Amino acid sequence: MNRKSSSTVTLGLVQTSCSANPAANLKKTLTAVERAAKAGANIVCTQELFRSQYFCQSEDHEHFKLAEKIPGPTTDAFQKIAKRYKSVIIASLFEKRASGVYHNTAAVIDADGAFLGVYRKMHIPDDPLFYEKFYFTPGDLGFKAWKTQFGKLGVLICWDQWYPEAARLTAMQGAEILFYPTAIGWHPSEKKVYGERQHGAWELIQRSHAVANGCFVASVNRIGHEKIAGVGGDGLEFWGQSFVAGTSGEIISKASLNKEETLLVPVDLAKVDTTRTHWPFLRDRRIDAYSGLMKRLID
Repeated sequence: MNRKSSSTVTLGLVQTSCSANPAANLKKTLTAVERAAKAGANIVCTQELFRSQYFCQSEDHEHFKLAEKIPGPTTDAFQKIAKRYKSVIIASLFEKRASGVYHNTAAVIDADGAFLGVYRKMHIPDDPLFYEKFYFTPGDLGFKAWKTQFGKLGVLICWDQWYPEAARLTAMQGAEILFYPTAIGWHPSEKKVYGERQHGAWELIQRSHAVANGCFVASVNRIGHEKIAGVGGDGLEFWGQSFVAGTSGEIISKASLNKEETLLVPVDLAKVDTTRTHWPFLRDRRIDAYSGLMKRLID
């Protein structure tokens, strides 16, 4: 099947809560993805690490048992849905690449069920209750864009959201849509003082990637207040609010703060060409003057 003649494609963003039961989480997400594809979503994206609660709240070797091979049974299940409903699917998974080498990975599946490849999260955080450096080896595949039957897309993951370099290098490969599978929320004790600013910054930086690169941005977050067994403390309160931003950074559609839902959002990919022509940021980049970006700091 070739991409339909219309330049409009429908994005499906699956926002759910996660329980301590990986099998139940997988079943819920497979059902939601299939429902979105059946309803007409041409590209469906899951939230980050949807198969489990956000286990990086502590450093515990037991959690490595959650990892899986890619390709594997989970990607096989998504490939069947993709082929049946002719939808592109992006699935965020905890990858076991080899003994002692694990990645935070997104698998990309085309609308004919073909496995196109993976993106491995490049920027790995290490903050209170976000101890990802204990679990994830930084990605070694670089920033990538895939030509699918419904447009050219790039995938970045959560902490990558804060880095304009990642968005730029992906867009430079022709990505018309940047997808960000995400797991982000508040420390409950900080929410009253910092909560509004934290969420505002998160949304604003991603909208700015849409502006700077003249592309669409789709960010898919989870919901729920997760306390991991044995960790103690207040846990994390995930703020949901998955959204799609247009090529000028405008919010086209946004999910709720605390409800499971799937956004179905039509976007016109022809606007990418129009925006990049009239706001030619890519044309006017001074690539001769950016060598300093290869340094940590400039003294």
